[in-house]
Order: sequence, then structure tokens, then C-alpha cells
Amino acid sequence: MTDTNLTNLKPQRLKSLDALRGFDMFWITGGASLVTALAQLSDAGWMNALSRQMEHALWEGFYFYDLIFPLFMFIAGIAIPLSVGSKLAKNHSKWSVLLKAAERMVVLIMLGLLFNGIFRNGFENARYASVLAQIGIAYFFALVITLYSGSIKLSAAWLVGILLGVTMLQLFVPVPGIGAGVLTPEGCINGYLDRMLLPGRLAYGLEGKMVAEGGIFDALGILCIISAIGITLMGTMAGKVLQNAAMTGYRKAVLLAAAGVVLIITALLLSPHYPIIKKCWTTTYNLLAGGISFILIALFFLIIDVWNFQKWSFFFRVIGMNALFIYLLNAIVPVGELTDAFVGWAIRLAGEAGRLVHMLGYIGGEWLLLYLMYRKNIFLKV
Repeated sequence: MTDTNLTNLKPQRLKSLDALRGFDMFWITGGASLVTALAQLSDAGWMNALSRQMEHALWEGFYFYDLIFPLFMFIAGIAIPLSVGSKLAKNHSKWSVLLKAAERMVVLIMLGLLFNGIFRNGFENARYASVLAQIGIAYFFALVITLYSGSIKLSAAWLVGILLGVTMLQLFVPVPGIGAGVLTPEGCINGYLDRMLLPGRLAYGLEGKMVAEGGIFDALGILCIISAIGITLMGTMAGKVLQNAAMTGYRKAVLLAAAGVVLIITALLLSPHYPIIKKCWTTTYNLLAGGISFILIALFFLIIDVWNFQKWSFFFRVIGMNALFIYLLNAIVPVGELTDAFVGWAIRLAGEAGRLVHMLGYIGGEWLLLYLMYRKNIFLKV
């Protein structure tokens, strides 16, 4: 698909994209804690297994909660060709599109610093790496590649180059005093690069756990950001498929799902030799998370936009259309204390089920606020 094709496409908002974004955000804004509360209340074996999926793998391995962040970046990537195509169709220059993306990157970096409490706690021993900074930087470079590559093939070439580059660094470039391919918190080249180049406090210690000081690497560090550009690019490729007016909806869904299956199989075949590790964002982790993301967007697109079964997705779409707002709200505002002011009486009456009632009130309060914003057409965007 060329740039000319992009400019000729009629902009169309995909309800499946908003729903998937909301589904993703649901888990980090109360959904995971709701499952944990249910598991503690029931103590059923299958519920405990499900609750375990609401945690991150300590180092190697993959749980459902390890999908949340890369899925969000994948979704951000899907929006890139849709947004670029819309702007080019309105005769915006590539330079203006690029400048807007650069401004967005800077704003997200600053919001990330706010999220980390740097303005509250001061710059001494501050952590500069953040989720929002990684999203902003990866989004910017994925947009640059998409804007100037034009076709899916060139985007795929960039993707392969990034993933191979990360693989070569992690497996074959020696860390002084340790060697090459030692994928431990101390031995991975991610930490070595962060210790050399990343200012401020590094957030993770020897066991891969977050520490207040003395960290040796950061799960949102330099090489992780470069690797994360990869999954954002996967999203742009999915976006180009969804944008292609020459394809039927069924063909798009099948193509996206097939790409996901190939990526998952590749990741699993490589994983015995190249472990799946979120905290240093190995290529196998990228491929697995990307593969699942492809399958999820294929499923959501098929059900919501092709089959037109949309009513069930409204709950998630309300969240997805104000994802940045709800993320920052949870970071800055004591939402739990505010909702308990209204449901505290019910929590006390519930006894052992008090935590469950608390989480239902927490999620319900957040959703009602988002619904009011939705009704008033108030959407926080960068």
C-alpha cells in the first residue's frame, strides 16, 4: 500500500479498536484486582489459577498480565496508519504530522515524570524511565517509519531489522565481566546499557524486583524502548490491513489471526534457547505478545465490525475512548478512598466479601465517570 492509497481512504473509526483498548485498560484499572478478590473469596482451584494470571512473571515466563502493556502499544500502532491516512487526506504535510507526533512524545515523557512523582519528590534519586515515555518514544519512531516507508513490506523490513538487532545485542554482545547471552538481571545487556546511558534511578535489582535504590537495570530502559518499537510496528501493519478497502472483513480477520499464530509458534519454538522475558523485552517476548495481540484484534474486529455484534462492547469502548485519562487518574488520585466514601457501609456489611464490594465500587465509580465524560464528548488526548 502506497502513500497515495492512504490519502484516498475514507477515515473510519473502528469500534473494535476502542473496545480492545478498553478491554486492555480494564485490567490495570481494577479488573485484575477484582479477579484476585473473587479468588480469595471462593478459594476454588481454577479461580486461584486465574488469579495467578493477574500477576507479572518474576523473570522468565509469561502470564496474562504480561500482555497488558505490549497490547496497548500494539493498539497504539494500529491507530498510526488510520490517523496518518486521515491527516494526509486533509492535505496535512508529512512534516506537520511528524511535528505533532514529536510534541506528543514530549508531552508523554513529561506526564511519565509526573506519574513517577518527580515533581513531588524532587529530582534527586528520580526515575526517568516510565510507561508513558516508552509509549511516546516508540509511537514516534513507529510513526516515522510508517510515514516514510509507505508499504507493509518496508515496515516489515524495519520490524525484522529491529528484532534481529535486539536479538544480536542480547545474545551475542558480551557484557564486561559477565559475557554474552547471560539473560539475568545482572547479566543482560539491557542493564549494562541502562547503567551507562540512562540518567537517574534504575528501578530493578538483582532478583528482578523493584527497589527504592541500588537498581541495576530498568524494565522501561533504553533497549526495552527499542524493542517496544517492534510491537508498535506490528500494530501499524495490522492497521494497514484493517485500512485496506480492497479486502473483505473476513479476509482481514483471517490474515490478522494467521499472522498471530505464526508469531506465537515462532516465539514458542525459540523460547527454549531464547527465553521469554518481559523485563528485558526479549524478541521472543515481543513475538509472543505481538502474536496474541494480532489474534485479539482479529477477534474483536470480526465480532464487532464485521458481524456487527456491538452492544456487549459498549462497556469497554467507554473505557477505551478515555484510556489516557483513566490511567493518569489511577496514578494521581486516590480513587479507592473516594469510592469507599460512598460504598464503605456496604464493605462493612459484606464481611469477608468486603474486598470484592470495594473493587466493584471502585470499577463502577470509574466507569460512571468515564460514561459521563463520554456523554459530554470529553476525551483526553495528547
